[in-house]
Amino acid sequence: MAKKILVTGSLGYIGSVLTPYLESKGYQCIGYDTGFFRDSLLYKPTETETVLKDARDIGEEDLHGVDAVVHLAGISNDPLKKMDAAHVYDPTRVYSLNIAKLCKKKGIKFIFASSCSIYGVGGDEFLTEDSPVHPQTGYSLNKLQIEQDLQSISDKSFSPIALRFATAFGSSPRIRFDVVVNMFAGMAFTDKVIVLNSDGTPWRPNLHILDFCEAIRRAIELDYSGGELLVVNVGDEVNNLQVRDLAKIAAAAVPGCEVKFLSENPELDKENLIRDRKVRAGVDTRTYKVSFAKIKEVFPGFKCEWSVKRGVEEMTAFFGKLSLDHDGFKRRGFYRLQQLEYLHENRYLSDDLRWIRERPPLPSGVPGI
Repeated sequence: MAKKILVTGSLGYIGSVLTPYLESKGYQCIGYDTGFFRDSLLYKPTETETVLKDARDIGEEDLHGVDAVVHLAGISNDPLKKMDAAHVYDPTRVYSLNIAKLCKKKGIKFIFASSCSIYGVGGDEFLTEDSPVHPQTGYSLNKLQIEQDLQSISDKSFSPIALRFATAFGSSPRIRFDVVVNMFAGMAFTDKVIVLNSDGTPWRPNLHILDFCEAIRRAIELDYSGGELLVVNVGDEVNNLQVRDLAKIAAAAVPGCEVKFLSENPELDKENLIRDRKVRAGVDTRTYKVSFAKIKEVFPGFKCEWSVKRGVEEMTAFFGKLSLDHDGFKRRGFYRLQQLEYLHENRYLSDDLRWIRERPPLPSGVPGI
């Protein structure tokens, strides 16, 4: 009988690719998602059994027959501008621990999608799983806190896995254009101008979405009972690149594309989608290079198949097939912070980010919002 995998956050950027990926490998998947980005579609997704339910409300009855939980659900990027970080992120910490405790009670494997962003600030050295962490945002602090909570309940009967993922890139039905490589590829294709919101010097590790999914599959299959939280960086050293080099790679994929700086050309972000509230005066303090030696030991034979160059070339070719234009690229639903703020400010969501009225209707003639 196929293993049954419950994926939280299944209607997000990663989840929309992960569930069909796992099903193609012979697993049975069921997705849980509250639906913030359900209608934010670049193209028609592969259908997977999905329960529209807030992760805060997942109970023991939802885990019947489940072999593993892959926990993707959370709040990405900055908190909403009218709320402090703790108000936005603390509930995700609470429900993550609650779900993990249910898994411990029922003997279910628990895999948490953490982030390399918890390293925050590094020098020229490659950071390992044992390196000091310096989270620079509410998002990365939240990831670290959830890891700490998981460690606190780990024992020989429950050994969860935290995969610290590099920044994802690549095509998805519910694509994010607010992650660096995807944003640059979209800019290059639609406007032939890539706009950097920082000076471009920070280092970032990057990971294609299909390599992301394969790492999760390996974690599902891993026979691990070490009695403590297993932490593994996921990525490849060759995809540790400075932001300005990511821009050059994306520009090279589209003939005639230029690279410009937002600080010198503020008029290029009339929609306020490129600006990053964590960048001050063109300086982004988040910079880190990450070592991915451990994953090769934990998952023998694991190898990232996608370079940034290959991923950008695939995306820009795909955008051509979809006839993606400037308006499509700038659609609010592809930018997580802006979409959540819209839903909250227009009273679709409460201050606790729960639905309080029907989702807004889709604009005519577009696949998502």
